[in-house]
Amino acid sequence: MERERVLVPEAELERQREFEERIRAMFAARQAHPLACVDTFGCQQNVADGQKLMGMLESCGFTLTADPKEADVVILNTCAVREHAEDRVFGNLGALTHTKKENPEQIIALCGCMAQEQRVSERIKKSYPHVNLVFGPHALWKFPELLWQVYESRRRVFSVQDEHGTIAEGLPVVREKGVKAWVSIMYGCNNFCSYCIVPYVRGRERSRDPQAVLSEVRELVEAGYRDITLLGQNVNSYGNDLGSGYDFADLLSEIDRIPGDYWIRFMSSHPKDATRKLFDTMARCSHVAKQLHLPFQSGSDRVLREMNRRYTREQYLELIAYARSLMPELVVTSDVIIGFPGETEAEAMETVSLVEEVGFDALFTFLYSPRPGTKAAELPDPFPRAEKQKWFDKLLEVQNAKSAALHAAYVGKTVQVLVDGESGDGEFPLSSRTEGNRLVRLKGGKELIGKFIHVRITGSNTWALYGEAVQR
Repeated sequence: MERERVLVPEAELERQREFEERIRAMFAARQAHPLACVDTFGCQQNVADGQKLMGMLESCGFTLTADPKEADVVILNTCAVREHAEDRVFGNLGALTHTKKENPEQIIALCGCMAQEQRVSERIKKSYPHVNLVFGPHALWKFPELLWQVYESRRRVFSVQDEHGTIAEGLPVVREKGVKAWVSIMYGCNNFCSYCIVPYVRGRERSRDPQAVLSEVRELVEAGYRDITLLGQNVNSYGNDLGSGYDFADLLSEIDRIPGDYWIRFMSSHPKDATRKLFDTMARCSHVAKQLHLPFQSGSDRVLREMNRRYTREQYLELIAYARSLMPELVVTSDVIIGFPGETEAEAMETVSLVEEVGFDALFTFLYSPRPGTKAAELPDPFPRAEKQKWFDKLLEVQNAKSAALHAAYVGKTVQVLVDGESGDGEFPLSSRTEGNRLVRLKGGKELIGKFIHVRITGSNTWALYGEAVQR
């Protein structure tokens, strides 16, 4: 894909800023003070997209609110990966009929991955007439123009054209207050795993220019962010489209040279593109957290082939062994799917055995959920959900026992953490994370938030550690 076609020209971005000014002037003429609500579902990439939407809304003159009842514009920023998330979105859309009835001038928008699916946009057209605007990830950068079209025409606007996708640099961003920030280094996906809808709704892989990424990370560090996560559907293939030989490990090395006190994390990482160079770089870099989220999805080679994952169980185990040989303290987490179409109980137990063999610190576990439009959704699936649930429960039993044991081994140790906020726990009021991203609830005052401190671990359970600050 030609880079000229990927990058949105500055003239087009300036045009969007003109639409922002038109909307701002419209409300100023009315002496109105509009409010906007952005409700984001799904992954960190969606969170990053939501922050850009909030930035553009502020540029249009809106003040942000968390209450859709009082908002003049409500945006549902959606995820298409899981059926449960989709059901929640449609439930929320239905509930917004009441806010629209109370405020007929309210603009309701649906965006994100769900919006890019043709079946969803058609359903919105037919069954949700109160929704004014529908646009997919490809059209996010021109949101001001789309919103202006709604106001000017008083008609419904749909922008869900199928395209490879673009990169728009310099969009305004409203980031969460605190110490954590997300930086998208690439967009789209070329993998076409048979169960996944993402390549169909986010387009082909396209990498941001390294200097743009470095500049953004540098600004974040200087602004006081201490825990920065690099985002991509497959960060390990970063740079493949740049044509320069510059890869993800090179980007990590350059980021690591930015001065400051911070951790760099990344996700998601695909095993087929994870290289020894990447792990060598992680081990060498002082700012790159010794944490690896490497989804394996299944422990069965046959199921992996059906999933189109393009690696084997043995290759995955070799990657983990090499990474741990360089970084014995490495915290390893993963994603896993149980109940893929045609998967047998024996194959599901191969997944459980891989979990036992690797000894993951934590897992994100999913019962297979068919996504219309994917190849897996067309496969025969003879085993009932109740049977798959038994396999799933066995997986959870094994992993929860391992997580509890790993956490228990921390009791009595002193670890460094970044205090990132309040926990809501009266006895342990602060929330923090270790370099390996383990949750530590701890005793102490709010003045510790945003600081790297040392904590003595006094207790644990399956999901968290507990401790108290110590002088070091």
